[in-house]
Order: sequence, then C-alpha cells, then structure tokens
Amino acid sequence: MKLNKLGESGIIKMIYQKPKDKNILVGIGDDAAVVKIGKKIGVITTDTLVEGDHFNLSYFTPEQVGMKAIEINVSDIVSMGGAPKYALVSLALRKEMDSRFIDGLYKGMRKAAEKYGVEIIGGNLTHANQIMIDIDLIGFVKKQNLSLRSDAKPGDFILVSGDLGASTAGLKLFLKRIKGHSYVKKKHLEPKAHPEKVQKFLQYINAMIDVSDGLASEVKHICEQSIVGATIYADNIPIRDETRKAAKAVNSDALDYALYGGEDFELVYTVSEKNLPKVRGYLIGEITKKKGIRICKNGKEKPLKKHGYDHFA
Repeated sequence: MKLNKLGESGIIKMIYQKPKDKNILVGIGDDAAVVKIGKKIGVITTDTLVEGDHFNLSYFTPEQVGMKAIEINVSDIVSMGGAPKYALVSLALRKEMDSRFIDGLYKGMRKAAEKYGVEIIGGNLTHANQIMIDIDLIGFVKKQNLSLRSDAKPGDFILVSGDLGASTAGLKLFLKRIKGHSYVKKKHLEPKAHPEKVQKFLQYINAMIDVSDGLASEVKHICEQSIVGATIYADNIPIRDETRKAAKAVNSDALDYALYGGEDFELVYTVSEKNLPKVRGYLIGEITKKKGIRICKNGKEKPLKKHGYDHFA
C-alpha cells in the first residue's frame, strides 16, 4: 500500500511493537516515550524540521528556525506532564551554505532552551540537498503528573489552553504574499510551548496532547488511545479576531484552521467534572462512551469525518 493511502496513523500502527523491557512505561503512540531511569521517570521525544515543509527561509530567519526546533519538542514533553532537560541536535546541511546560518540557528535554539532550563549536550552533522533539523529531547515527569493520550474517561470535559488557528492563518498569508496581520504571522514564525498554562494543576489532568496537527486530529488521537468518543463544541473553540480577519483575507474559514490546521502548540486536556473547578482553560467539548467524534455547531450536531494535518495524505 502507498504511504499516502496508509497515512501517518496507519504507518504508526504498522511499526508499533509492544515494549519488551519492563522499564518502558510508554512506547510508540504518544507524544513522547516514557521510561523508568533508576528512581526517576524519563520522558523522551524527537521531532524533525524539514526545509520547505516546516520552514521556509524566504520568511523564517535562522534564529526563528532554531527557536521553533526547540519549542515544538518542549511542547511534546509538556504534553506528557513533564519538564525538559537535555537535547541532542542532528543537522543535515547543504555544503554551500554560509556559516551564518548555523550561528543564527544555534542562537535561536539556545535562546529557547535557556528559557526552559534545557542543555544542548551533543548531536550529529551531515550533508544533504535539503536542510533537516532533528531534536531529541529528554525530560522527567513526576508520577502523579504523567498524562497519557489513553487516560481520558467518559464524562471528562475537553479543554484547550489557548486560541487556535493562528499559525495556519499566518502560513497562508506568507504563501499568498499578503502583507500585514502581524499577530498570526508571528504565531507561525515563533510558536511557543505552554508549560506555564498547566503547571499549577497537572495532577488534575487525565489525558493531554499538544496541538501540532489541528484540534480534530488531537481529539481523535485521545479517543483512539482511550477507546472513547467525543463531542466538540465548535462555538466554544477560542479563535482570535486577528485569525478570523486573516482567514477572510484568503477566503477561508478560521474554524477550519483551528480544527484541521495545526502548529498552534496549545495543549488539549481532559478533566473530570469533579476536578473542573481546579483547572483553567477553554472548555471545548466532552468525552463520551459513544465512539466517534461529533461536532456541535449552532446547536446542530453531526459526525466529524475530516481530521487534521497528515504528513503523508
């Protein structure tokens, strides 16, 4: 079967293997792997940025590329309830590139890493016809704060930590070479992880994931891993006026950007009704026993058949 037919989730299912080592608490299938390291619980993730797909140097600076590379990996650690600590950086670079690119790239990576107390401790260098930046990030998590995609329960409410759709709106404006709209453009160029939005109530969160591929995809991942369903309240999804204006400028729907776009790196998490008063966020849905994902808009509910960004679709 061709990979574009199989899709990203299909490929993951194909390569999945149940861990054999008893110290592996979570393997393939979540935002990060979770392993016991002595008396600590380690959280390990990796993410790759590819030139022309995840960044374009016609509108990204090398420093912004470096910041993004760290931020998106930190977001994965945070979405597991953990705190990042050590990073390995592997680079594939074109031979004819100017060394100023590396200066800017590492300036951005170190700037973002320092913010989260992360040390860059090594990596690898090779050449290629296309720039690729791969980060391996290691962090740690307290047992009571560990949040897995598989931890959602029927009756949980679904919350999101911030506004959605802005990064995709910014990307569309860059592609169309439309000036202005600085808020959404910055959201695309300089995405941020958001540990500060959940740190004070991690122990009350059940399942959690970050929004890298759109809200619809992330809710789908939680539902698949937790063997539940969900209802999303479209009218409750936080979308900034700036995002709506930017979407209108390219004749698109900002709600589509929020549901199916991605790279907002806000956090989506589920919380029991009992613990709802103890957390903060935008309530945008609920987990149900009934399988499948439904969207409720203007009081009308229908199955959500489309999902978010897929690298192989």
